[in-house]
This record gives sequence, C-alpha cells and structure tokens, in this order.
Amino acid sequence: MFDYGIIPPAMFLGMVIFMLYGFPVAFSLAAVGLFFGVIGILTGHFSDLFLQALPLRFFGIISNDLLLAIPFFTFMGAILERCGLAEDLLEGTGKLFGAIPGGLAYAVILVGAVLGAITGTVAASVITMGVISLPIMLRYGYNPRLATGVIAASGTITQVIPPSLVLVVLADQLGRSVGDMYLGAIGPSILQVTIFTLYILVLSILNPKSMPPLPKEVRGELNWALVGKVLAGMLPSIVLIFLVLGTIFMGLATPTEAGALGVVGAMALAALHRRLTWPLIQEAMRSTMGITSMVVMILIGSTCFSLVFQGMDGSLWIEHMLSGIPGGPVGFLIFVNIFIFILAFFLDFFEIAFIVVPMLAPVASALGIDLIWFGVLLCVNMQTSFMHPPFGFALFYLRSIASRDVKTSDIYMGALPWVGMQLLLVAILIFWPESVTMWLDKGPQVDLNNVKIEVPGFGAGGGMSLPPLGTDGGNGAPGGFGLPPLGSDGGLPGQAPATGTPSMDLSQPPVIK
Repeated sequence: MFDYGIIPPAMFLGMVIFMLYGFPVAFSLAAVGLFFGVIGILTGHFSDLFLQALPLRFFGIISNDLLLAIPFFTFMGAILERCGLAEDLLEGTGKLFGAIPGGLAYAVILVGAVLGAITGTVAASVITMGVISLPIMLRYGYNPRLATGVIAASGTITQVIPPSLVLVVLADQLGRSVGDMYLGAIGPSILQVTIFTLYILVLSILNPKSMPPLPKEVRGELNWALVGKVLAGMLPSIVLIFLVLGTIFMGLATPTEAGALGVVGAMALAALHRRLTWPLIQEAMRSTMGITSMVVMILIGSTCFSLVFQGMDGSLWIEHMLSGIPGGPVGFLIFVNIFIFILAFFLDFFEIAFIVVPMLAPVASALGIDLIWFGVLLCVNMQTSFMHPPFGFALFYLRSIASRDVKTSDIYMGALPWVGMQLLLVAILIFWPESVTMWLDKGPQVDLNNVKIEVPGFGAGGGMSLPPLGTDGGNGAPGGFGLPPLGSDGGLPGQAPATGTPSMDLSQPPVIK
C-alpha cells in the first residue's frame, strides 16, 4: 500500500474527499495537485521542475486540434435537437411498427440509434424523443415504467455510437486514434441495439398489454407511401452520417474536420425544415460554449493533479496495486469495470475520463490489453452513469419534460432493467474482445520467418544473405541474425577479410526482402 510513500495514497484520498464534499471538480483537482506539489517540494519528494511544465501542458490542451471535435459535435447536436428531424423519423417509424405490440418502443430504439449517429449527445436524444414519443406512448396504454425506460435507454445509446463525445475524450486520454475508437465501437453499438430490441420482443410476448399496438385510425394503412415517407425521413440522416463518419472511416477527413462538416450538414437540415433562425443558432452556441468550457476546465484541473501525482510515483503505485489482481487481464477488467460503475454514481463521464482513465491506462497496457478495446469497454460502462441514481442525467432530462402524471419513482424504476442490459453488454465485451477488435484495420501481416536481408558485395556470389528473422542464426540465439562470430571469416570492421572473401561494397545499400 505504501511501497511508494504515503503521498500518492494521500493525494488520491484528498481528491475523493474534495469531490464528495461538493466542490467543483476542476478546481478541486487543481487545488489538490498544487497543494501536494508544494508539500512534495518542501519534503524533498517532488522536484519543482515538474511544475515548470504546467504552462506548456496548458498550452498543449488549448492547442489540441483533436479536442476541437467536441465543440463541433456539440454544436451539431444542439442544432439537430431543434431542426425537426427527430419528429419526422419518429412519426414515420412509429406508424411503420405501430401495428405490432411494442411498435412504438421499437421505433424509439431505432430512432435513438440514428440520432446517436448524427448528434453525439445524450441530452439532445433524450429530450427530443421524450417530448415527442412519451405523451403518445402513455396515451395509448404503455406502461409508464416501460415508456420512460426505453426513452432514457435509447438516448444513452448515443454514448457508444460514433460520433460519441466520450470516444473522442477517451481517444485523447489513451493516446489512440479517434477513427480507431469509432471503428471499435461499431460492434458494441450493434450489440446494444440488438439486446434492447430482443428485450422488447420478449416482453411483448410475455406481457403484450404493457405495450399495445396503435389503433388503426392513428397508424393508418401500411403501404408503400408510408415506407417511402420513412425512407425520405431517413435519407437526410444517412447523408449526415456519411458526412461525419464516412469521411473519417475513408480517411478523407480528421474527426475535427468531420465535425465541421457535420455542423454544415446540421445547419442545412435545419434550413430544409425552415427552422434555421438566429435565436436557434444563439441558443446552440450558448450550449456549446458551456459544455466546451466545462471540458477544458476539467482537463486543466486534471492536468495539475496528474502532473504532481506522476511526479510522486503515483502511477507506479496504481500499477503496483492493480497488476497483482487475481485472474490476470480478465480479473483486472472485472475489477476496473466494477470500480467505474460505482464511480458513475457520483461522477459524470467527463470527470471519469479525465481523472481515472489516465491512471488505469498504463496498467492495462502493461497487462497486454488492447487500449482500443479497453477504451470502448469503459465507454459502454460509463453510459450507465446516465441511467442510475442519484445523478442519472438521462433521468433528469426525462423528468424535466414528462408530465406530472408520470411519477419520479416510475422513471427511476423503469431504468433498472436497461441498466442491467448495459452491464450485460459490458460482460460480453470482457469475454469477447473480438466484438471490438474485429472492426479494426490491423495493417499488413508480415511473417518474420520469410524476411531476408541481403548486403551487396559481401559474401559468396557478391552478396551476404542473412537468415530469416526469427530463426536460429547459427549462434545459438533464436531470433538472431546469425552474424559470424568474432575471429571468423566474416570480415568484421577493423579486421582483414579472409582469403577469397570479397570486401563489403558500402556504395550499395542493403536489400531487405
């Protein structure tokens, strides 16, 4: 526990106490970091040279092009929340599935996934779908717990589906490509939507009265006109998804550039629905400014803390404690996900990503865990922070737009089955990492046993061919190049080559095959 001194555990405990007391997270982290930095300097456990790097760290945060994706995606989501796209999608898909039990629930899940792929923000999805679909579901006999639960859960899918803001932040903290994080999240996104849909299917069979179909006079006739209307509503979304995700996956744009394209597309959609007004833009800019400022301040505070914490060997202390967990990598992942799940009761995903993930990433890397898999796994886990008490923001959003007839207890109780399904997905990803890694481009595979190095003008026949990499080179060391031993006829530098051995022609570069 104290192998690396008492200061790293004291720093960690001080951070927890400050945050539990209710101080703003950004200022708490900065205060704890600077306070223990001064103590470390006075006691000789910490060098003031570390603190001289703080201005450079701050400048690095402000000048980080990757983090520019956050205001772009936030602004895009704020515009799409008010442009009328969700209304068209929900109306069409609701009528399309309305003839079967649970039809509206299927529509909410599907539209939630589509909105997640074009907005990247939970608030926009939950509020938009809650305002539109909750009154209709309650009016036609849906169980209040089911109705509120499916709306909140379908909104939190946004956390996992690219272009999720959480994935951008995690990519930055883990030092990985945002494009790879987005590719890795494709499998879990599909699995999450599938699990939610299967739950509605099973529930509609066991208890169809809790989710009755819409009356025929409301849903209308199921014909090609209705299908065409749904497809017409989907087309702008598909175009916007290509602008944002397609350009990233094809290598045509960086995440920041794709975010800018998404903003242009969102404004075009708002203009198409005749809702692009100056008050809408002002409100979207105000929301974007607030979220971006919060993220930057938390990142600056966490930088102060992590700089001092690492200077006190705190990262080695964390690695020493966690690397000895029974079960190897799987045991570590189970422990970390339980820890993150508990933290999510009190911290939001930005705070977890900036404070906890930098401490865990070196341990995961040391255990040989793929950091893309690790990041996507934590992202799936952190979506539960929106769904469980006492700080489930998706539940707060839903409570703010639900009528007084909907009890707060129904909102909270209705969320529990969906939290369980999110945790089920966490378990699946732990024991099936290929659901994440199979989507990644691993590059060309090279068999080292077939690699040969030829040096022109050295050896018999005018050149020397070294044995393949990974084989026994003749000197008893597997994986060596098999260079001739000292004193042999190899003609090492400083020795005269043996009779009949041509000298090395340094004018010709080595050839690797």
